[in-house]
Amino acid sequence: MIKVAVNGYGTIGKRVADAVACQPDMEIVGVSKTSMNADAYVAKARGYPLYIADLSKRADFEDAGVPVAGSVAEMITKADVVVDATPGGVGLKNRPMYEQHGVRAIYQGGEKHATAGFSFNSSVNYDEARGRQFVRVVSCNTTGLVRIINEVDRAFGVGKVRAVMVRRGGDPGDVKRGPIDAIVLDPVTLPSHHGPDVQSVLPHIEITTAAMIVPTTFMHMHAVQMTLKRPATREQVIELFRAHSRIGLVKGPSGIRSSAELKEYMQDIGRPRSDMWENGVFEESVSVVDGTELWLFQAIHQEADVVVENVDAIRAIASDVPAAESIRMTEEALGFVALG
Repeated sequence: MIKVAVNGYGTIGKRVADAVACQPDMEIVGVSKTSMNADAYVAKARGYPLYIADLSKRADFEDAGVPVAGSVAEMITKADVVVDATPGGVGLKNRPMYEQHGVRAIYQGGEKHATAGFSFNSSVNYDEARGRQFVRVVSCNTTGLVRIINEVDRAFGVGKVRAVMVRRGGDPGDVKRGPIDAIVLDPVTLPSHHGPDVQSVLPHIEITTAAMIVPTTFMHMHAVQMTLKRPATREQVIELFRAHSRIGLVKGPSGIRSSAELKEYMQDIGRPRSDMWENGVFEESVSVVDGTELWLFQAIHQEADVVVENVDAIRAIASDVPAAESIRMTEEALGFVALG
Protein backbone atom coordinates (compact mmCIF):
# COMPACT_ATOMS: atom_id res chain seq x y z
CA MET A 1 0.00 0.00 0.00
CA ILE A 2 1.18 3.51 -0.81
CA LYS A 3 0.97 5.62 2.33
CA VAL A 4 -0.22 9.14 1.52
CA ALA A 5 -0.31 12.29 3.63
CA VAL A 6 -2.27 15.34 2.52
CA ASN A 7 -0.68 18.57 3.69
CA GLY A 8 -3.48 21.14 3.48
CA TYR A 9 -7.05 19.95 3.95
CA GLY A 10 -8.98 22.56 2.00
CA THR A 11 -10.76 22.71 -1.35
CA ILE A 12 -8.32 20.42 -3.18
CA GLY A 13 -6.82 18.56 -0.24
CA LYS A 14 -10.09 17.17 1.09
CA ARG A 15 -11.05 15.95 -2.39
CA VAL A 16 -7.69 14.31 -2.96
CA ALA A 17 -7.88 12.65 0.46
CA ASP A 18 -11.25 11.10 -0.33
CA ALA A 19 -10.09 9.99 -3.79
CA VAL A 20 -6.96 8.39 -2.31
CA ALA A 21 -8.92 6.69 0.48
CA CYS A 22 -11.02 4.74 -2.01
CA GLN A 23 -8.06 3.49 -4.07
CA PRO A 24 -7.25 -0.20 -3.58
CA ASP A 25 -3.49 0.40 -3.37
CA MET A 26 -3.37 3.53 -1.20
CA GLU A 27 -4.15 4.64 2.33
CA ILE A 28 -4.34 8.01 4.06
CA VAL A 29 -1.94 8.28 7.00
CA GLY A 30 -2.95 11.83 7.85
CA VAL A 31 -4.20 15.23 6.75
CA SER A 32 -3.18 18.63 8.05
CA LYS A 33 -4.79 21.92 9.00
CA THR A 34 -3.37 25.27 10.11
CA SER A 35 -6.47 26.46 11.98
CA MET A 36 -9.70 25.04 13.33
CA ASN A 37 -12.71 25.26 11.00
CA ALA A 38 -15.49 23.10 9.57
CA ASP A 39 -13.07 21.08 7.44
CA ALA A 40 -11.50 19.75 10.63
CA TYR A 41 -14.86 18.26 11.57
CA VAL A 42 -15.06 16.71 8.09
CA ALA A 43 -11.62 15.12 8.53
CA LYS A 44 -12.71 13.72 11.89
CA ALA A 45 -15.91 12.32 10.39
CA ARG A 46 -13.89 10.68 7.60
CA GLY A 47 -11.61 9.09 10.18
CA TYR A 48 -8.45 10.80 8.93
CA PRO A 49 -5.75 11.42 11.56
CA LEU A 50 -5.42 15.20 11.83
CA TYR A 51 -2.06 16.91 12.17
CA ILE A 52 -1.48 20.63 12.58
CA ALA A 53 1.22 23.02 11.45
CA ASP A 54 1.53 24.80 14.81
CA LEU A 55 1.20 22.63 17.91
CA SER A 56 0.57 25.74 20.03
CA LYS A 57 -2.92 25.68 18.46
CA ARG A 58 -3.66 22.14 19.65
CA ALA A 59 -6.16 23.41 22.23
CA ASP A 60 -8.19 25.22 19.54
CA PHE A 61 -8.87 21.85 17.91
CA GLU A 62 -9.20 19.64 20.97
CA ASP A 63 -11.46 22.09 22.80
CA ALA A 64 -13.69 21.92 19.71
CA GLY A 65 -13.77 18.14 19.94
CA VAL A 66 -11.22 17.37 17.22
CA PRO A 67 -8.25 15.28 18.38
CA VAL A 68 -4.80 16.22 17.10
CA ALA A 69 -2.46 13.39 16.13
CA GLY A 70 0.68 15.52 16.08
CA SER A 71 2.68 17.94 13.96
CA VAL A 72 2.98 18.10 10.17
CA ALA A 73 6.61 17.00 10.49
CA GLU A 74 5.45 13.90 12.35
CA MET A 75 2.81 13.21 9.70
CA ILE A 76 5.21 13.16 6.78
CA THR A 77 7.49 10.65 8.51
CA LYS A 78 4.62 8.17 8.16
CA ALA A 79 4.13 8.77 4.43
CA ASP A 80 5.60 7.50 1.18
CA VAL A 81 4.11 10.47 -0.67
CA VAL A 82 2.88 13.87 0.51
CA VAL A 83 0.27 15.67 -1.54
CA ASP A 84 0.97 19.33 -0.82
CA ALA A 85 -2.36 21.12 -1.16
CA THR A 86 -1.33 24.22 0.77
CA PRO A 87 -1.96 27.73 -0.63
CA GLY A 88 0.24 28.88 -3.51
CA GLY A 89 3.77 29.72 -2.40
CA VAL A 90 3.58 27.69 0.82
CA GLY A 91 4.59 24.52 -0.99
CA LEU A 92 7.94 26.03 -1.89
CA LYS A 93 8.54 26.80 1.79
CA ASN A 94 7.67 23.19 2.62
CA ARG A 95 10.20 21.71 0.21
CA PRO A 96 13.17 21.73 2.65
CA MET A 97 11.06 19.71 5.11
CA TYR A 98 10.30 17.11 2.44
CA GLU A 99 13.94 17.01 1.40
CA GLN A 100 15.07 16.58 5.00
CA HIS A 101 12.80 13.57 5.48
CA GLY A 102 13.42 12.13 2.01
CA VAL A 103 9.71 11.95 1.22
CA ARG A 104 8.20 12.32 -2.24
CA ALA A 105 5.86 15.27 -2.74
CA ILE A 106 3.24 16.33 -5.24
CA TYR A 107 2.59 20.05 -5.61
CA GLN A 108 -0.43 21.85 -7.05
CA GLY A 109 -0.75 24.41 -9.84
CA GLY A 110 -0.55 27.31 -7.40
CA GLU A 111 3.17 26.60 -7.18
CA LYS A 112 5.53 27.60 -9.95
CA HIS A 113 6.95 24.95 -12.27
CA ALA A 114 10.40 25.49 -10.75
CA THR A 115 9.20 24.38 -7.30
CA ALA A 116 9.09 20.76 -8.48
CA GLY A 117 10.98 21.04 -11.77
CA PHE A 118 8.42 18.79 -13.47
CA SER A 119 4.80 19.51 -14.37
CA PHE A 120 2.50 16.51 -14.68
CA ASN A 121 -0.50 15.35 -16.67
CA SER A 122 -1.63 11.72 -16.63
CA SER A 123 -2.26 11.52 -20.36
CA VAL A 124 0.98 13.20 -21.43
CA ASN A 125 4.01 12.45 -19.27
CA TYR A 126 3.11 9.83 -16.65
CA ASP A 127 6.16 7.67 -17.44
CA GLU A 128 8.52 10.66 -17.24
CA ALA A 129 7.47 11.19 -13.62
CA ARG A 130 8.91 7.86 -12.49
CA GLY A 131 11.75 8.11 -10.01
CA ARG A 132 11.18 11.79 -9.27
CA GLN A 133 10.97 13.08 -5.73
CA PHE A 134 8.86 16.09 -6.70
CA VAL A 135 6.20 16.64 -9.34
CA ARG A 136 3.64 19.39 -9.85
CA VAL A 137 0.08 18.75 -11.00
CA VAL A 138 -0.76 21.76 -13.15
CA SER A 139 -3.73 24.01 -12.37
CA CYS A 140 -7.35 23.24 -13.16
CA ASN A 141 -7.39 25.43 -16.27
CA THR A 142 -4.06 24.11 -17.50
CA THR A 143 -5.15 20.52 -16.87
CA GLY A 144 -8.26 21.08 -18.98
CA LEU A 145 -6.31 22.68 -21.79
CA VAL A 146 -3.53 20.09 -21.79
CA ARG A 147 -5.96 17.16 -21.95
CA ILE A 148 -7.79 18.39 -24.99
CA ILE A 149 -4.83 19.91 -26.85
CA ASN A 150 -2.79 16.73 -26.42
CA GLU A 151 -5.53 14.51 -27.83
CA VAL A 152 -6.07 16.71 -30.86
CA ASP A 153 -2.33 17.07 -31.39
CA ARG A 154 -1.75 13.32 -31.34
CA ALA A 155 -4.51 12.74 -33.88
CA PHE A 156 -4.21 15.69 -36.24
CA GLY A 157 -1.27 17.84 -35.15
CA VAL A 158 -1.82 21.26 -33.61
CA GLY A 159 -0.19 24.28 -35.21
CA LYS A 160 -1.55 27.03 -32.98
CA VAL A 161 -3.92 27.36 -30.01
CA ARG A 162 -5.84 30.44 -28.95
CA ALA A 163 -7.90 30.20 -25.81
CA VAL A 164 -9.91 32.56 -23.63
CA MET A 165 -10.55 31.57 -20.03
CA VAL A 166 -13.67 32.93 -18.35
CA ARG A 167 -12.78 32.22 -14.74
CA ARG A 168 -14.98 31.93 -11.68
CA GLY A 169 -14.51 34.65 -9.10
CA GLY A 170 -14.30 32.30 -6.11
CA ASP A 171 -15.13 28.78 -4.98
CA PRO A 172 -18.67 28.25 -3.61
CA GLY A 173 -17.54 28.31 0.03
CA ASP A 174 -15.18 31.29 -0.37
CA VAL A 175 -17.10 34.31 0.95
CA LYS A 176 -14.11 36.68 0.91
CA ARG A 177 -13.48 36.77 -2.84
CA GLY A 178 -15.14 38.51 -5.74
CA PRO A 179 -15.66 40.30 -7.96
CA ILE A 180 -19.22 41.50 -7.46
CA ASP A 181 -20.94 43.13 -10.44
CA ALA A 182 -17.75 43.27 -12.49
CA ILE A 183 -15.84 41.48 -15.23
CA VAL A 184 -12.16 41.75 -14.43
CA LEU A 185 -9.40 41.28 -16.99
CA ASP A 186 -6.85 38.97 -15.42
CA PRO A 187 -4.44 40.18 -16.64
CA VAL A 188 -5.13 43.09 -18.98
CA THR A 189 -1.97 42.24 -20.92
CA LEU A 190 -1.56 39.20 -23.16
CA PRO A 191 -0.82 36.40 -22.82
CA SER A 192 -2.21 35.19 -19.50
CA HIS A 193 -0.11 32.72 -17.51
CA HIS A 194 -2.10 29.75 -18.80
CA GLY A 195 -0.27 29.50 -22.14
CA PRO A 196 3.21 29.23 -20.63
CA ASP A 197 1.83 26.80 -18.07
CA VAL A 198 0.50 24.55 -20.86
CA GLN A 199 3.99 24.65 -22.35
CA SER A 200 5.45 23.32 -19.09
CA VAL A 201 3.76 20.03 -20.07
CA LEU A 202 3.49 20.42 -23.86
CA PRO A 203 6.56 22.53 -24.73
CA HIS A 204 6.11 22.17 -28.49
CA ILE A 205 2.63 23.70 -28.57
CA GLU A 206 2.32 27.30 -29.74
CA ILE A 207 -0.42 28.84 -27.62
CA THR A 208 -1.75 32.28 -26.72
CA THR A 209 -4.23 32.70 -23.89
CA ALA A 210 -6.32 35.45 -22.34
CA ALA A 211 -8.35 35.37 -19.13
CA MET A 212 -11.03 37.25 -17.25
CA ILE A 213 -12.77 36.78 -13.91
CA VAL A 214 -16.55 36.90 -13.59
CA PRO A 215 -18.89 36.92 -10.55
CA THR A 216 -19.78 33.24 -10.38
CA THR A 217 -18.62 30.21 -8.39
CA PHE A 218 -19.60 27.40 -10.77
CA MET A 219 -16.64 26.37 -12.89
CA HIS A 220 -14.52 28.08 -15.52
CA MET A 221 -15.50 28.29 -19.19
CA HIS A 222 -13.00 28.10 -22.05
CA ALA A 223 -13.41 29.25 -25.64
CA VAL A 224 -10.75 27.31 -27.55
CA GLN A 225 -9.55 27.54 -31.15
CA MET A 226 -6.93 25.23 -32.63
CA THR A 227 -5.34 25.29 -36.04
CA LEU A 228 -4.83 21.72 -37.23
CA LYS A 229 -1.87 20.47 -39.23
CA ARG A 230 -3.89 17.68 -40.86
CA PRO A 231 -7.53 17.94 -41.98
CA ALA A 232 -10.26 16.64 -39.71
CA THR A 233 -14.02 16.48 -39.68
CA ARG A 234 -16.29 17.44 -36.82
CA GLU A 235 -17.33 13.80 -36.47
CA GLN A 236 -13.73 12.65 -36.17
CA VAL A 237 -13.03 15.19 -33.46
CA ILE A 238 -16.13 14.21 -31.49
CA GLU A 239 -15.20 10.53 -31.68
CA LEU A 240 -11.71 11.42 -30.46
CA PHE A 241 -13.17 13.16 -27.42
CA ARG A 242 -15.65 10.36 -26.78
CA ALA A 243 -12.79 7.85 -26.58
CA HIS A 244 -11.00 9.82 -23.84
CA SER A 245 -12.44 9.08 -20.40
CA ARG A 246 -11.52 12.51 -19.05
CA ILE A 247 -13.05 14.49 -21.88
CA GLY A 248 -16.81 14.41 -21.42
CA LEU A 249 -19.32 15.53 -24.02
CA VAL A 250 -22.25 17.66 -22.87
CA LYS A 251 -24.92 16.50 -25.29
CA GLY A 252 -27.34 18.92 -26.93
CA PRO A 253 -30.53 17.05 -25.93
CA SER A 254 -29.57 17.52 -22.26
CA GLY A 255 -30.51 21.18 -22.58
CA ILE A 256 -27.44 22.13 -20.54
CA ARG A 257 -26.14 25.50 -21.65
CA SER A 258 -24.37 26.78 -18.55
CA SER A 259 -21.89 25.88 -15.84
CA ALA A 260 -24.63 26.04 -13.18
CA GLU A 261 -26.78 23.48 -15.00
CA LEU A 262 -23.75 21.26 -15.52
CA LYS A 263 -22.87 21.43 -11.81
CA GLU A 264 -26.44 20.50 -10.90
CA TYR A 265 -26.28 17.56 -13.30
CA MET A 266 -23.18 16.31 -11.48
CA GLN A 267 -25.17 16.53 -8.27
CA ASP A 268 -28.15 14.70 -9.73
CA ILE A 269 -26.08 11.76 -10.98
CA GLY A 270 -24.55 11.37 -7.52
CA ARG A 271 -21.03 12.66 -7.97
CA PRO A 272 -19.25 13.30 -4.63
CA ARG A 273 -19.50 17.03 -3.84
CA SER A 274 -21.08 17.48 -7.32
CA ASP A 275 -17.58 17.18 -8.76
CA MET A 276 -16.82 17.02 -12.47
CA TRP A 277 -13.43 15.38 -12.90
CA GLU A 278 -13.46 15.51 -16.70
CA ASN A 279 -13.52 18.39 -19.18
CA GLY A 280 -17.10 19.28 -20.04
CA VAL A 281 -17.00 19.85 -23.82
CA PHE A 282 -20.26 21.19 -25.22
CA GLU A 283 -20.84 18.86 -28.15
CA GLU A 284 -22.91 21.37 -30.11
CA SER A 285 -20.06 23.89 -29.91
CA VAL A 286 -17.53 21.62 -31.63
CA SER A 287 -16.96 23.08 -35.09
CA VAL A 288 -14.34 22.43 -37.77
CA VAL A 289 -13.98 25.19 -40.37
CA ASP A 290 -12.31 24.36 -43.70
CA GLY A 291 -11.00 21.12 -42.21
CA THR A 292 -8.21 22.72 -40.19
CA GLU A 293 -9.78 25.20 -37.77
CA LEU A 294 -11.31 23.66 -34.66
CA TRP A 295 -13.52 25.64 -32.28
CA LEU A 296 -15.21 24.56 -29.05
CA PHE A 297 -16.43 25.57 -25.60
CA GLN A 298 -15.50 23.55 -22.55
CA ALA A 299 -16.36 23.84 -18.86
CA ILE A 300 -13.68 23.12 -16.26
CA HIS A 301 -14.60 22.42 -12.64
CA GLN A 302 -11.92 24.28 -10.73
CA GLU A 303 -12.37 22.23 -7.56
CA ALA A 304 -12.23 18.81 -9.16
CA ASP A 305 -10.41 18.12 -12.42
CA VAL A 306 -6.95 17.97 -10.80
CA VAL A 307 -8.06 15.40 -8.22
CA VAL A 308 -7.76 12.39 -10.52
CA GLU A 309 -4.43 13.73 -11.80
CA ASN A 310 -3.09 13.80 -8.24
CA VAL A 311 -4.03 10.17 -7.70
CA ASP A 312 -2.25 9.14 -10.90
CA ALA A 313 0.76 11.25 -9.96
CA ILE A 314 1.05 9.31 -6.69
CA ARG A 315 1.27 6.04 -8.59
CA ALA A 316 3.65 7.51 -11.16
CA ILE A 317 6.27 8.38 -8.53
CA ALA A 318 5.65 5.62 -5.99
CA SER A 319 4.76 2.46 -7.94
CA ASP A 320 5.38 0.54 -11.15
CA VAL A 321 1.73 0.66 -12.27
CA PRO A 322 1.54 1.67 -15.98
CA ALA A 323 -0.22 4.88 -16.97
CA ALA A 324 -3.27 3.32 -18.61
CA GLU A 325 -3.78 0.98 -15.66
CA SER A 326 -3.45 3.81 -13.15
CA ILE A 327 -6.04 5.88 -14.99
CA ARG A 328 -8.39 2.89 -15.08
CA MET A 329 -7.87 2.15 -11.38
CA THR A 330 -8.38 5.77 -10.36
CA GLU A 331 -11.63 6.10 -12.26
CA GLU A 332 -13.00 2.69 -11.30
CA ALA A 333 -12.42 3.36 -7.61
CA LEU A 334 -14.27 6.67 -7.89
CA GLY A 335 -17.18 5.14 -9.80
CA PHE A 336 -16.27 7.43 -12.68
CA VAL A 337 -18.76 7.33 -15.55
CA ALA A 338 -17.83 9.91 -18.17
CA LEU A 339 -20.33 12.41 -19.53
CA GLY A 340 -20.12 11.10 -23.08
